[in-house]
Amino acid sequence: MPTRAAEAAAYDAYLAQCPARHLLDRISNKWVSLIVTALADGPQRYSDLARKLASVSQKMLTQSLRNLERDGLLTRTVTPSVPVRVDYALTPLGQSLVPLMRAIKAWAEEHMDEVLAAREGYDAAQEG
Repeated sequence: MPTRAAEAAAYDAYLAQCPARHLLDRISNKWVSLIVTALADGPQRYSDLARKLASVSQKMLTQSLRNLERDGLLTRTVTPSVPVRVDYALTPLGQSLVPLMRAIKAWAEEHMDEVLAAREGYDAAQEG
């Protein structure tokens, strides 16, 4: 019977059924990357996350938070009060994603003008 270490060494995200591919799909979601970077500085309430992530629907935010909790990337803490307080925080595993997500976010912001110019050029060539 293969050990867990042997199984981990055998992960190949290029294979369709590889769990690593499914994890890449999860963490490449725009809402996941924004949630991770939003929680990088510490725990936040659901309503604070919803405000920070402009235009995210309640359904999408809830689904993304649940998926991140299931994957062990964040914790959900419920404090009984009126109204009930729910806080989300990154786990150590989730914190390990922060540098990558911040780098991707920074890259997108830094290169957006170039991407927009490329899109305009491509679209103009398609029309002509």
